[in-house]
Amino acid sequence: MTPFKLQIITPDGVIFDGMTDNVIVRTTVGDKGILAHHEPYVAAITISKFKVRIDGEFRYGAISSGVIKVSKEKTVILAQSCEWADEIDVDRAVHAKQVAEERITEYSKANDHKNLDIAEFKLKRALNRLEIAKLK
Repeated sequence: MTPFKLQIITPDGVIFDGMTDNVIVRTTVGDKGILAHHEPYVAAITISKFKVRIDGEFRYGAISSGVIKVSKEKTVILAQSCEWADEIDVDRAVHAKQVAEERITEYSKANDHKNLDIAEFKLKRALNRLEIAKLK
């Protein structure tokens, strides 16, 4: 397969900046595979697993939300957060899950929809991280 440049960037910094020949991400309309010479493309990414083939092996990661932009020059993923499966702190993810579940209960009782939405997002993110951590 033909390699192409991929950058994965979060507010914390560059997660990956190198060559790949295959990227698969989940967008708001479904999974999207990117290969070299892909048509220009922009899409929103949801909380999900993604995978990148690096040196012939797929590497899995957890992404919380973001955007993918494909151009002739490179593919860029801008994400709110992104972690490789083998770098996920499972204890931290378990704790985040527990806190989110407690807050969902609290905000549901208080009929606090704004904070309930945030807590549900955090729960989805924690569950995704826990699922991806199993793929090390």
